[in-house]
Amino acid sequence: MIRRVLATAVAAAVTAPVVLLSAAPALAAEKPAARTQESKPTLEELRQAVELAQKEYDTAVIAVRGAITFLEEGLEEETYPTKAAVIETKKAAEAAAKAKTEADQAVADAKAGLDAATTDEEKATAQTALDEAEKAAREAAEAKTAADTKAAEARTAHDDARVAQARKIGLLQKARDEAEKKLADAKKALADAKDEEQPDAGCVPEPRLTAGLTGLPEKVVGGTTHTFRLRLTNGTGKKMDEVYPYAAVHAFDAKGLKKLDRHLELEWSTAADPRWRDLDLLDATPVGSLEPKASLDVRLRLKVDADAPAGQGAVYVSAQYADEDGSCGGYPDLDQHDFRIVAKAGTSGTGGGTGKSDGDKAPQGGTGTTQQGGSSTTPVTTTGGSATGSLAATGSSDALPTVALGAGAALVLGAGAVFAVRRRTTAPDA
Repeated sequence: MIRRVLATAVAAAVTAPVVLLSAAPALAAEKPAARTQESKPTLEELRQAVELAQKEYDTAVIAVRGAITFLEEGLEEETYPTKAAVIETKKAAEAAAKAKTEADQAVADAKAGLDAATTDEEKATAQTALDEAEKAAREAAEAKTAADTKAAEARTAHDDARVAQARKIGLLQKARDEAEKKLADAKKALADAKDEEQPDAGCVPEPRLTAGLTGLPEKVVGGTTHTFRLRLTNGTGKKMDEVYPYAAVHAFDAKGLKKLDRHLELEWSTAADPRWRDLDLLDATPVGSLEPKASLDVRLRLKVDADAPAGQGAVYVSAQYADEDGSCGGYPDLDQHDFRIVAKAGTSGTGGGTGKSDGDKAPQGGTGTTQQGGSSTTPVTTTGGSATGSLAATGSSDALPTVALGAGAALVLGAGAVFAVRRRTTAPDA
């Protein structure tokens, strides 16, 4: 809500009234019909949908777990039919193999007896013993082959049972994933409905939560890097459980016609986590709590491309908070801190000059919201639904880039991550 109010204020400050008036009929024509609004499900219906989706998801999770447990344990129980068959046929195959080995040895012994016989009677007796041993060996070999075949078939049947169970797990996992998506959609629909019904969600403007810049230079040169500081101060008498800073950078060329944002990169870090991170993560990341009358700093680093043309830029800052009890709010202004972009000597951009890189050196001097290096602050404040502030009064000799930067404020407001109101309404429904 805070972001939407600010965006409206900035847009109103830089847009001609006639444009707003001419847009009104078109906006009215695009407004959804009343019956469409009435057809939307109620909050109670959405809550019931969430409860039903949660039950379906829980059931699906349990089914997946059970199927996996059965695959890993149930199918390997000795009493399970296919496993029992594997065990039984394996034992039979081992016994048949042992019988064949003994039969083969009997044949060998009978042949040795025949060779040792000297009389006709002994030879006849030994030949009979050999014939019987060879017959028994053939039967043992056939029995072993049959036993091996049954053992192989039993193993195949058991493997087939495992494959079938694995396929069942895959289907159950797919059903679980679909149930999870359905649950997420139901929760989102409920959260969106709550946000539409209570857009403020308990969030209030809090001008005593201030966001000030120190160390931003009056001008930056192409190919340089500048490190400065965003200081957040809790001027209230109560602790703020989670504080979310907000910063954005926007720039136009000297004529105010061409955006130069692609030539600028803004990063941030904190003392607790000194890694330089992308700006997109800043206002989605709480940087800690703030005790009453206390402050904390966020380091910002502005990188300017070497081929950046001359122009006018601005860094926009604000802050929000969210408490554990569900209350939230934020600084009701978007402060604009201007700087001039000077093209690097030898480039095609207007202007020139040289500049030293500040590198990663932390800014020195100044606290609170005192401006360093000659930068100016141009807040946009909403009062009674109207926008006040001087977006054009930035000290530039050419008002066009400055007005463009004012319009850019509306863009950077809408481009950032969601404020504390959105964070609070996405919490689980109590």
